[in-house]
Amino acid sequence: MKRTTRKFAALTAVALTLATTPGAHAQQANRPNSVPPPVDMKFLKPFKPPAEDVDYKLKTNCITSGTGNRPIPNKPWGQMQLRLEEAHRFATGAGVKLAVIDTGVNAEHPRLKGRVTGGGDYVETEKGGTFDCDGHGTEVAGVAAASKDEATGFVGAAPEAEIISFRQTSNHYEYKDPANKDNRDSAGKVRTLAEAIVAAVEAEADVINISLTSCETPHEPSEQERELQAAIHWAVNEKNVVIVTAAGNLGSPQDGCSVQNDNQNVDHVNVVASPPWYADNVLSVASMSGAGTVSQFSVWGPWISVAAPGEEITTLDAAGQGLADAKIDARGAASPIQGTSYASPYVAGVVALVRQRFPNLGARAVMERVKATAQHPGNPGGRDHKVGAGMVNPVAALTAELPSEQGAQASAPPQLMTNLDPLNPPDHTPLIVALSGTGAGVGLLLLTLFIVHTVNRNRARRATAPVRRSVL
Repeated sequence: MKRTTRKFAALTAVALTLATTPGAHAQQANRPNSVPPPVDMKFLKPFKPPAEDVDYKLKTNCITSGTGNRPIPNKPWGQMQLRLEEAHRFATGAGVKLAVIDTGVNAEHPRLKGRVTGGGDYVETEKGGTFDCDGHGTEVAGVAAASKDEATGFVGAAPEAEIISFRQTSNHYEYKDPANKDNRDSAGKVRTLAEAIVAAVEAEADVINISLTSCETPHEPSEQERELQAAIHWAVNEKNVVIVTAAGNLGSPQDGCSVQNDNQNVDHVNVVASPPWYADNVLSVASMSGAGTVSQFSVWGPWISVAAPGEEITTLDAAGQGLADAKIDARGAASPIQGTSYASPYVAGVVALVRQRFPNLGARAVMERVKATAQHPGNPGGRDHKVGAGMVNPVAALTAELPSEQGAQASAPPQLMTNLDPLNPPDHTPLIVALSGTGAGVGLLLLTLFIVHTVNRNRARRATAPVRRSVL
C-alpha cells in the first residue's frame, strides 16, 4: 500500500498526550505508583453529541492504496492460532454492537459494508466517523470484525458484529491556535476520548475497542484523565459495557512509551500507560508473536489482562477493496503491520462472541471469563505482568463451564452439518471377524453339547427300560 509515513505509536502518544496539572507528578505517598487513585464520579461528564472541539485542518494527504487488490494466499497465523473458524461454530458476533474509537472506519470496504454506522466525529464533525484518513481504524475494525474472504480464508474475530465508528484522533490533521496557546500537531485529546466512551454507551455499544494508548512517568492524574477514568467506570459498572484497550508500544520519546517496565517490583513502575492503567475496569491487551513470546514492543505492567497476536498482521486494505499485510512508507519501503493496536481488536472480537453466546453475563463476568479461559503462563498464580493471564482462547471462552457462573446458560449454537470423520478411522474388520469366529465357535460347541446330551439320554433310556421276552 502506498501510504504516507505513519507511526501509530506516535499518533496515539500525541493524540492522547496526558495534560498534567501543577503538582500532578507528586505521587500520593501511600499508594503504589502502578495503581490509579479511586474513581471520583464527579468527573463524569454528561453525554453531548460528538463534535470537533477546535477547527482541525488537514496537514498531509490521506492514505492511498497500491495493493491492486491482490490476494494474500495464506491465512494469518493469529487467526489459526486462535482457532477462530472453530470458534465461529458457537458464535459470530451477530447482534452485538462493537464500538471502534479510533481514526474512523471506511464503511465502504466490502468486508465491512452494511455493518458500519457512524457514531460521531471529533476531527471533522460533518464526516460522522465513517471517514478514515489514516487507515488505522479500518485496519483495527478488520481484525475485530471483517467478514470472511473466501478467496484467502481471512476472517475477523467477530465477522457478523455491528460496528459503530467514532473518529476521535488523526495524525493527518493539526490545529494552529491563533493565540498560539493550544497548538496541536495531531487531532485528539484525552477529554474527547472520555466523551467518545460516553457517546458509544449512548449508542448502545456492547463492546468498545480503544487501540490508542499514551505513556508517561507515574503521576497523579490530570482533570482530563479523571474524566476518562470516570467514563470507563460508568460504562462498565453502570451501563454493562466491556472496554478493551491496547497495552501500548515501546518507541522513542516522541513515538510513545519510551521506557519498559522491566523492574521486578510491579508496585513501582517506570511508566504508566493509559487507559490500561485503569485495569479494574478494562481488558488491557499485550501483543504476542508467532513464536509464542511477548512482542518486544509490547509495554509490560501489572495492569495487563490478556494477550493476543500482534505481529505479522493481515487485515483490511483501508483505502482499497482487499487485504493488506504490510505498510508502505513514502519511500516505498515495506514494514509489517504490528502493534498492540491489533492485539486489542482480536480480544474485542472475542468479547463480542462471548456476549452473543452468553447474553445474560454482565460486563465484569465477561471480562473474568476471557481471563479465566486464557492460556495461562507457567507462573505462580497463572499470570505475569507481560501477558497477564496469557493468550486469549476463543473456543475455551465460548465453551468452558466456570464454577463462578453456576446457573449461567449459554445460547444454543446453530445446528451444524458436518461430514468430518476421524483422520484415521479405525478398521473394525478384525473385530467383526473375531466376533464372527467367536459366534461360530459358540454355535458349534452348543451343537456338540446337544448331540452328546441326546446320545447320553438315549443310552440312559435303554439301560432303564424293562426287558421284554418273547413267549415261545
